Amino acid sequence: MTKRKSRREFLKLAAASGAAAGFAPAVLTSKRETLKPCERTISANDRIGLATIGTGIIGFIDTDTALQVPGVELVAAADVYDSRLCRVKDYYHADVFTSMDYREVLARPDVDAVIISVPDHWHATMAIDAMEAGKDVYLEKPMVQDLEDGHRVIDAQKGTNRILQVGSQFKSDVVYDKAKELYESGAIGTLNMVQAQYNRHSSLGAWQYSIPPNASADDIDWDRFLGDAPERPFDPVRFFRWRNYQDYGTGIPGDLFVHLFTGINHVLSSNGPVNAMAQGGLRFWHDGRDVPDVMLALYEYAEAENHPGFTLAMQSNFADGSGGETAFQFIGSEGAISVDGGGLRIIQSPLREPSLENLVEGYNSVRTWCEPAQESFIEQWRQEHEAPLMARELAEEREYEVPSGYDSRYDHFVNFFEGVRNRTPVVEDPTVGFRAAAPALLANLSYRDKRMYGWDPDAMKLVT
Repeated sequence: MTKRKSRREFLKLAAASGAAAGFAPAVLTSKRETLKPCERTISANDRIGLATIGTGIIGFIDTDTALQVPGVELVAAADVYDSRLCRVKDYYHADVFTSMDYREVLARPDVDAVIISVPDHWHATMAIDAMEAGKDVYLEKPMVQDLEDGHRVIDAQKGTNRILQVGSQFKSDVVYDKAKELYESGAIGTLNMVQAQYNRHSSLGAWQYSIPPNASADDIDWDRFLGDAPERPFDPVRFFRWRNYQDYGTGIPGDLFVHLFTGINHVLSSNGPVNAMAQGGLRFWHDGRDVPDVMLALYEYAEAENHPGFTLAMQSNFADGSGGETAFQFIGSEGAISVDGGGLRIIQSPLREPSLENLVEGYNSVRTWCEPAQESFIEQWRQEHEAPLMARELAEEREYEVPSGYDSRYDHFVNFFEGVRNRTPVVEDPTVGFRAAAPALLANLSYRDKRMYGWDPDAMKLVT
């Protein structure tokens, strides 16, 4: 275990930096703000030719974000729905090469890097094909649909020496960087529990995506969409709402838990849990889907170099009447770090010695004694302690918020393209990406098989 600073040392540092309670929330700094002027102008020879494979909702968001990074140009796109390819040309420019066959995009010499934002069952195959074609890859989460594909992608990246960044942007988020800094400083004492939730309360949040009334097999290449998935007749519901089906997606864990694991593993420098147990069910969205819309999973983390053993409770609810929320709490013996989409709050509330608690709390054990015994105890305490009788250490609270318009996805792409241009390591390579995806996939296995699963987070293998 690494040695942590004592709380007293931490408070001295906080006071010296002006971080004491009562100040306005501190504003964190993004990579966009720290980009050097010389990095904003890229020569023609250093421009990166980008292609997007899968131009659905996230594909467009990723592409829009990637093109904000200086020196990146969209040159090609692939999708199995013809209308999306038409939209690419309308929205970006008419010269973008488009194809329903992603292999035609990979064969182009003007493509240096690809964004892969397709249904989960295609992730491993397309990523490996792209790296073997000499392309660097930004692969949307989860990295793989099945556990057995994780090492295949890792091995392919090592064998081809290409850059692969998994697109779970919490790894680049300044909020989680700050949480990591605070945790490592010893600000919350000894960690004992983490609570994480990613709830939603909207039709789109529950993957009820719109379906074009004229969608047909004439403009959708259904066989290419299916790939290795079980054969079925053309079904536009399955095509446009693929996340609802085990054949193509990974349900709540693969879509949302993987983000939470990315954040947890980053803050704690952890390789992941040692077991998983999940429960849930289809509680509200009875629309033909075969994955739960409510999921609760419990994980155990063993003691490691960077953290003690602790319990993780993780949940997602797609009919959350409270409004839907993404939130973390890292809970320790002397405080808690709370994280949400807009920032971070740390509360420090250290444990007091029993004698002090008996003197200052409304409920105590001393009051059950006769008065002479109480008075004797109080007098002895006064003699042994310099602090006034009613002195108590109040909880301290500080807040940090992100800059207006902050987008951690942009920071994640900045890191990716730095890797592409300079051949330097990225923050979420396949090993990091798999260590976020694997425990999420364990939740699916546990839910399906109604049993606990063991996991070796270092070897990244099931424990039988």
